[in-house]
Amino acid sequence: MTLDESFRQFWTERRLASLTTVRPNGTPHVVAVGVTVDFEQGLARVIASGTSYKARLIRAAGETGMAAAVCQFEGRTWSTLEGRIRLLDDAVSVRDAEERYAERYRQPRENPQRVVLELTIGRVLGNA
Repeated sequence: MTLDESFRQFWTERRLASLTTVRPNGTPHVVAVGVTVDFEQGLARVIASGTSYKARLIRAAGETGMAAAVCQFEGRTWSTLEGRIRLLDDAVSVRDAEERYAERYRQPRENPQRVVLELTIGRVLGNA
């Protein structure tokens, strides 16, 4: 993923985002989240409780995951990352995502049911 420094900064500074997935009935499910982006691997990660609706929805999609998007904005500047999202619940993935979250936001609270929602970025939109 080769994007300019201002884009990287936009996705590195502390800023909340939205995660959009699609429910089985076809309606969008949009929630506020914290997102971290791994520019080298082309991945965006969200940490969540495994019992949350977003996690259950993505887990139900299976190993191939489902289409999803994360979006953030500041004033007139915005960016959307689209791709396929899947759920990871192994300890190594969760620990890595927690560390990345702590770098961008703050140390996450303790949650033994934490999972990682990992978006493989396929398309970038916006003016960031």
